[in-house]
Amino acid sequence: MNRGWAGAAVLSLMLGLQGCGGGGGEDTTALVKQIPVNTPAAIAQVSDDNYDNNVNGLITAATLKSWKDDWLANRPAGITGKLVILQASAGPAGSEYVKPNGLNVFTYLSPSSEWIQTRSNGVIETPSMVPDGAGMDALLKKFNIDPKNDMIVAAMGTGSTGNAMAQGRIWYALRYWGVDKKNLAILNGGNQWINGNGMVAGDFQAAASAAPGTGHASVKDLLVDNTALQATVQDLLAAVVPSGDSNVKNDGVFIWDARSLGQYSAGEMVELSEDTNSDLAGNQACATAYCAPVNPANYMWSFQNGGSRQGHPWGTLQLQYTHMLDSTKGFAYRPKAELAALLAGGTNAQGVGFVGADYALVGAGNAYQDGDTVYAYCETTFRAMITGVASGVILGKPTRFYDGAMVEWNSLTGASVMTDATGAAILPDNSEWRTDVKSFYRAATSNTLVAQRYVTDAHAKSANAIVNADKAYKYGEIIPTAGANAPPANPCGG
Repeated sequence: MNRGWAGAAVLSLMLGLQGCGGGGGEDTTALVKQIPVNTPAAIAQVSDDNYDNNVNGLITAATLKSWKDDWLANRPAGITGKLVILQASAGPAGSEYVKPNGLNVFTYLSPSSEWIQTRSNGVIETPSMVPDGAGMDALLKKFNIDPKNDMIVAAMGTGSTGNAMAQGRIWYALRYWGVDKKNLAILNGGNQWINGNGMVAGDFQAAASAAPGTGHASVKDLLVDNTALQATVQDLLAAVVPSGDSNVKNDGVFIWDARSLGQYSAGEMVELSEDTNSDLAGNQACATAYCAPVNPANYMWSFQNGGSRQGHPWGTLQLQYTHMLDSTKGFAYRPKAELAALLAGGTNAQGVGFVGADYALVGAGNAYQDGDTVYAYCETTFRAMITGVASGVILGKPTRFYDGAMVEWNSLTGASVMTDATGAAILPDNSEWRTDVKSFYRAATSNTLVAQRYVTDAHAKSANAIVNADKAYKYGEIIPTAGANAPPANPCGG
């Protein structure tokens, strides 16, 4: 960022507030200071031990049924607007959409593709990031959402791991842009399970509500700054990732890799049911909690999105997102007590728990430490939506999402390590943004397998351009941040 732009941005933050409730004759500097900038701890919320008792955060079908059956009588305290249900997909036949009334209860189809955007952080373009302000305002308009007064429920539709990720992306985008926790909920379980567990067949219909496109609200109306929900690569490099690959328990951070152990280890170790060599004769699915691969030299199966390398940032612990959900209950979140035990370092019935860089269980008491801030990531921060909801919405732990995730982290590679398929360097070796220097990794076996990346500035002064632009938009100035060239990511493997 050059000094001239920085000065203009600061000025625009102050002047822009005149459109957010500040009169022209008021001290706009004071108004800036009055807008709360929430910490991850302030953004987090704690679920009741019994999910049936929640009226925001993670809610059950029984709660949603009571709302939709008589919204005016049963809506939560402090909610004066509509009930807006956003389903990531249709449910199966007979359970397609939670039935709206067309008056004050509406159910819209809203897939995850609406809640992501390719954007540049100032260093590199990355797919599947939180939408910018204009994108969010377009969604509020499309679904006629009043984010200050409506109750917004993110639902899966058909229960699946991918749709649990998708409902998490809805929650994340709205919360990041300032929607209050009282106005936002996640429906626990897919339609095929909640039909018979809190709802009945008559609570569903075959078609979604038609999106009206008549909304007038803006994220600029939400005078709170929740951008700390997103962690940037600058945050990780500067203050989060330790100086070595070990489980540091007294540093105030807990970095959670939601991917499989095969990806975390770049194919050096695998976990229960993970197919280690699907492209080779003699392939296996690990039958125990953890096992060695058949052929450690064949590790490219663990790569995604044409990455230049695979592995993990130093100091991270791995526990796959699937263990947060119960597939027998429409991929609902497991009980709070089970999630708390896992976060602390315990194991589940299959013997799976957090492991570290030595691929051994860290053990009870050696994972999350009281007071830690959780940093959740995966490949594109889709899988990490599930782990982050577990830590930040159910267990109430301060949680941040590294939205760039490994699709970004594994791209920021020095030329001496790997080039892309065109033979061009992704980053020069003297770039300040090389992440390979703080990673365990195995490089791609050939640069021909590495997708081209789109670097904005290999020597950028900051990698916080997305957060900075979003703050500026909130306060009144639009700064374009979206790119159009980044390769499409694989969100459901994200």
